[in-house]
Amino acid sequence: MASKVETTLDSQALGFGSGERAIFAADPWSTRGRLYPESGSLTRSDFQRDRDRIVHTTAFRRLKHKTQVFIAADGDHYRTRLTHTIEVAQIARALARALRLDEDLAEGVALVHDFGHTPFGHTGEDALHEMLEPYGGFDHNAQSLRVVTKLEKRYAEFDGLNLTWESLEGLVKHNGPLMTGDGKGTRGAVPKPILDYCEQHDLELASFASLEAQVAAIADDIAYNTHDIDDGLRSGYLTFKMLEDVPFLAGLMREVGDRYPGLEASRFTHEIMRRQITRMVEDVITVSQERLKELKPQHASDVRAADRVIATFSQEMAETDRQIKKLLMMRIYRHPEIMQVRQNAAAIVKDLYKAFVADPGQMQTVAWTDQIAEMSEAARARHVGDYLAGMTDNYAVSVHRRLFDHTPELR
Repeated sequence: MASKVETTLDSQALGFGSGERAIFAADPWSTRGRLYPESGSLTRSDFQRDRDRIVHTTAFRRLKHKTQVFIAADGDHYRTRLTHTIEVAQIARALARALRLDEDLAEGVALVHDFGHTPFGHTGEDALHEMLEPYGGFDHNAQSLRVVTKLEKRYAEFDGLNLTWESLEGLVKHNGPLMTGDGKGTRGAVPKPILDYCEQHDLELASFASLEAQVAAIADDIAYNTHDIDDGLRSGYLTFKMLEDVPFLAGLMREVGDRYPGLEASRFTHEIMRRQITRMVEDVITVSQERLKELKPQHASDVRAADRVIATFSQEMAETDRQIKKLLMMRIYRHPEIMQVRQNAAAIVKDLYKAFVADPGQMQTVAWTDQIAEMSEAARARHVGDYLAGMTDNYAVSVHRRLFDHTPELR
């Protein structure tokens, strides 16, 4: 595996200029528009405006108190969903800059990609999916789309943020096409909220997303592979000895140990993590450049029409990625103590859902209880799901304590 970015590619053949966007980058001055037409800005591109709208949302602020892996009660040095999101955005922007893409679009997709997460991370998502299964289930990616197209109510003329087609496409398809050419789901049935939105604003679910969205997706993998190791070492669920099970990590530890013998544990950890991010980023850049050289795209549409993802790991790094995920799954995500916390968190989500469905007035917010009595059973269930998904960890625990005699411990 290459340890540094290859520099032998013909940059002009790839459309690179001196600080200019590549010809296959998304063009912020000629987007495919917004669902509700708006006048342009004299000072910001449409992708800059999208990013700014995302940052100013309630959903973005709530990420501060939503779980990444370790619940906030475990300590305030662990990543939250917000700090994870910021790290993803930083890596996405670095990749976009190296490939001469539109950095604002890449950053915007990274910043919005986890808006639909429930309290307590994937545990909350699984619990809410179980509750909503008779009504189409729950998918955090589809919920992110609902947040930015319906649930955020900030503007006088429309619900949601009225983001550009490119930002919405990136949000929905950053992990690849959702449909095959003949309309079948690539990863099971396409969530209904996505299909419903596409009826009025077609996001072309059978094609890849822009390269900006692709770098945001791989940045997500790089970020959590790295910071979950960091948090795992901090928590004690991981040890340096355990990291030796992954040859890539073992090599990084030898490299740091040889250069800085006797380094204290916290600095040793940081030196490993910064090298891990660098090697993974450089690997993605190298692979992306090789695939771009083969594809020779002349427009962003050529990236969407390609038969494979462009921004991805090499085979060697993909194997490392698999080994790291296996390590994290065995040592952290499925650790008995973590599993007990997850079980308790799931119970809180299920209890709240049942309580809100039985008595919507318990949501105690006029905007959420108004007209709910007129809704169908399915619409009412989805409405409660929307409310519950927007709750932070802290608020969910607080409300559970108000409604129930006993609230499970989450530490």
